[in-house]
Amino acid sequence: MQVDSGNAPVGTTLAQGPGALMDLLQNIGPIALFVLLLLLAASLYSWTVIFSKLSTFRKATKESRNFIRAFRKATRLQEVAMVAETYKLSPLAQVFVEVYETYKRQTGGSGPPRNLAPLERSSQTAASESITALERRMTWLATIAATSPFVGLFGTVMGVVDAFHGLGTAGSATLRAVAPGISEALITTAAGLFVAVPAVVAYNQFTARIRIFASATDDFCRELLNALEEIPVRSNSQRASDAADEVERGLFK
Repeated sequence: MQVDSGNAPVGTTLAQGPGALMDLLQNIGPIALFVLLLLLAASLYSWTVIFSKLSTFRKATKESRNFIRAFRKATRLQEVAMVAETYKLSPLAQVFVEVYETYKRQTGGSGPPRNLAPLERSSQTAASESITALERRMTWLATIAATSPFVGLFGTVMGVVDAFHGLGTAGSATLRAVAPGISEALITTAAGLFVAVPAVVAYNQFTARIRIFASATDDFCRELLNALEEIPVRSNSQRASDAADEVERGLFK
């Protein structure tokens, strides 16, 4: 019996839930399939970057806390340098290593620095490089977040075009004629949003974390330069070994 009100005919069962979605995917057109595969690849890469960044930021935060604690407790520059080698993911440790190398070239490893300007430039360069390393692949997250809805929209437009094509071919305005194209449009739209939303959230959260790292690194640069500037001037009558020990003991007051 044909029912004109839009309800299903008596004796039939409507496909619902995952089964209905699988039926739609099996009957999807080539353009919509290409859009879905492209969005799937973007989603997989996006989640790979997200999990990688979560691990990197967690380790960098832990190592930075441990390094700054060791830095403030140390009494000798050599001690801090040895500790810094074990915290390679910490931006603060990277800054110290670069500044310490410049300091050794100036003084040979002991005594007050002759000129703070090179040390300041070294700290700024190291800070910039460390933050740039943390920002690696962030542009991909931003790109995926910005373009995924438009890729889904492309599938939506092509689905609507297919729906009108089916309507013109059928010659009558029936649900059977337009349903395939409309279903493709809805699926690609949802897929685009599904890919874009996690990428947007992750990008915003990671950007905030990077700003925190940048601020902490700038503060450490100033603290390190102040400590180096406060190294006392050696007396000419002191022996070289005693002078080096005195310099290291007076570094962090």
